Amino acid sequence: MTILFYYPGAIEHRTPQGHPERPERMRAVETALAAETFQNLDRRLPEPADIETVTLAHPEEWVRAIIDTAPKEGLVGIDGDTVLSPGTINVVLRGVGAAVQGVDAVMAGEAQNAFSAMRPPGHHAERTKAMGFCFFNNAAIAARHAQTKHGAERVAIVDWDVHHGNGSQDIFWADPSVLFCSTHQMPLYPGTGAVGERGDHDTIVNAPLRPGDDGETFREAFESRILPRLDAFRPDLIIISAGFDAHWRDPLANLRLEAVDFAWATRKVMEAARRHSGGRIVSLLEGGYDLQGLGESTAAHVAALREV
Repeated sequence: MTILFYYPGAIEHRTPQGHPERPERMRAVETALAAETFQNLDRRLPEPADIETVTLAHPEEWVRAIIDTAPKEGLVGIDGDTVLSPGTINVVLRGVGAAVQGVDAVMAGEAQNAFSAMRPPGHHAERTKAMGFCFFNNAAIAARHAQTKHGAERVAIVDWDVHHGNGSQDIFWADPSVLFCSTHQMPLYPGTGAVGERGDHDTIVNAPLRPGDDGETFREAFESRILPRLDAFRPDLIIISAGFDAHWRDPLANLRLEAVDFAWATRKVMEAARRHSGGRIVSLLEGGYDLQGLGESTAAHVAALREV
């Protein structure tokens, strides 16, 4: 069974006119998952996480500073890309909540996997830096939650967002208990993710792709670089940073993947999860800024997750 975590109020995180990380992303996901084939999905409303949960991956002083920066009206920019509105903190904390509540459900055996259809993304958020549309690193918090609450010894994060998950890499650079694997376009924002970036314990695995690469090249990189490392690591839980901006329609990058490629990658991760982690997967929406590409890719991903 697959659990869907979704909060209609995620549109309350506002960004400036023309910003790619916009409320319409949630409407595109909602429309895609309203199809008849998804009618019997177990849909749950995520509760907002508390500050203590967020501090699993970020210092409390820094977390409180982000929260205190949120305006009562208008918009406040942390940088040129990352903007707080009056509704942002509630939405962001519910995104963290969806991630850890997904972990709770999967680790308790309520479902084989879970998907958090939330915005904004989180994988660019470093330990003490919000950037790239991201405030708190949902994937990193979920991994730490699995370890501290559920006793998971090894957690793997598989990130196929077109932009490198520099935040996840930063947080787990020196941690041998978390494997971080990423495919992404390079060169591209944020400028990290070279093959030689391997972490202190060789638990960082980067498989950069070049502008114009298609699904065939993506699959080759996934099979040659990512999947063998998953098998060698034998994680107790796999977290997916499921960005869909490597889709050929996306305006922020230059890869040429299609929805079927994300479905293929989902199934490959599921096979690895069945071998090593009892099938347990928690998937978190990251990027994806063309609404049609986002909707198609999300539907393909969730449909594949349900093939258990």
